[in-house]
Amino acid sequence: MNHWINELINKYYDFLKERTTIVTDTGTNWAVISTPFIGLFNDTLEIYAKKDNGKILMSDDGITLKNLELTGAAITRSPKRKDLLERILLTYGIQLQNDELIVEATENNFAQKKHNLISAISEINDMYMLAKHTVASIFKEDVRNYLDEQEIIYTPQFISKGSTGLEFTFDFQIAYREKEIVLKAFNTLNKLNIPNFLFTWEDIKSVREKITNKQVIGLAIINNEEKEIQQEYLDALRSKNADFILWTERHAPENIAKLKQAA
Repeated sequence: MNHWINELINKYYDFLKERTTIVTDTGTNWAVISTPFIGLFNDTLEIYAKKDNGKILMSDDGITLKNLELTGAAITRSPKRKDLLERILLTYGIQLQNDELIVEATENNFAQKKHNLISAISEINDMYMLAKHTVASIFKEDVRNYLDEQEIIYTPQFISKGSTGLEFTFDFQIAYREKEIVLKAFNTLNKLNIPNFLFTWEDIKSVREKITNKQVIGLAIINNEEKEIQQEYLDALRSKNADFILWTERHAPENIAKLKQAA
């Protein structure tokens, strides 16, 4: 089935390259890399890079945690946020130095380390929701509790290398004898994170199936509470043979069956 998502996925890397700009004449040793990803205040997410003794250092210049503080979600005010931050940093191999997110790379692994830093910044930005009194946890934690409730055995923060050579992180992985589910929790859907997820899943699918000799299933769990999900996004998932569960329908038998696909 032809769909707009096919073109988006085919051109995904081109889109990232075209929308990534670099400013080297900054008056410092740091180059500014402007990415197509959206920051906490709907601004462009920027990272900074410089060469130092043969290594490449990348940083967020402390902006991520400063922005969280502006939203009322300062890390120092909440043990829960601090714990979440430490888990994110550990997952992506990011260091925290004086409230600045830092990662060290070489020319060989620069792309992977840059990807990891952007992923960490994006996940940390999600913690702004914890500033709202009505929100007890970020959506990923709600999904974790849902899996626990259904007595699903899973691996959190599952990392897998794809055919492009990059490693990608999924929120959860569920392994059965003949099937494997890689799961992503979506608090929101948009025309950037949908093709990102589908590209990532398709990139690791052939590699995982060759290694494990199992069918690999991509599953999105989507927060649709108090928000309407555009039908074109759901059609996009179906068009690429990925599955989904809408959060308000998570206890429906057919959706429970999607999680318990034991062979």
